[in-house]
Amino acid sequence: MPQPMFLVVLIVVFGAIMLWQSKQAKKQQQQQQDFRTNLQPGTEVITIGRIIGKVVEVDNQYDEIVIDSEGTRMRLALSAIAREYTRPAYVSDDEVDENGNPLPKDEIEAAADDETAQSAEASDEAQEAVEADRAKPSTEAKND
Repeated sequence: MPQPMFLVVLIVVFGAIMLWQSKQAKKQQQQQQDFRTNLQPGTEVITIGRIIGKVVEVDNQYDEIVIDSEGTRMRLALSAIAREYTRPAYVSDDEVDENGNPLPKDEIEAAADDETAQSAEASDEAQEAVEADRAKPSTEAKND
């Protein structure tokens, strides 16, 4: 007798999960639809193709949108807009310590000066090596 009861409980739980997922999907679709209908020119968006641009024009009658991506205007379907774009924060590894805490400005500037000096030294050494190679007589010319 316990097997049919287990089967009934399993079916009820499965049905409840399906109902919950369906409601979540409808809620997400409604939010997406509201976002797309309330788009205004000047809003930065990202498309489903990962193109980032600013909204220039929205035509709700034909469900079309015009976005400008670095001087290129594109006319897309409203359904091609994935979400509003927010640029992720970026902090260089040179600007934080090993715990992720910001370094003082003078330490950042000192590190940048050190890197500039090191790259200049490496450039000088490379130039000297090239000049030394040019100064050596070619052994191939002697063998011919």
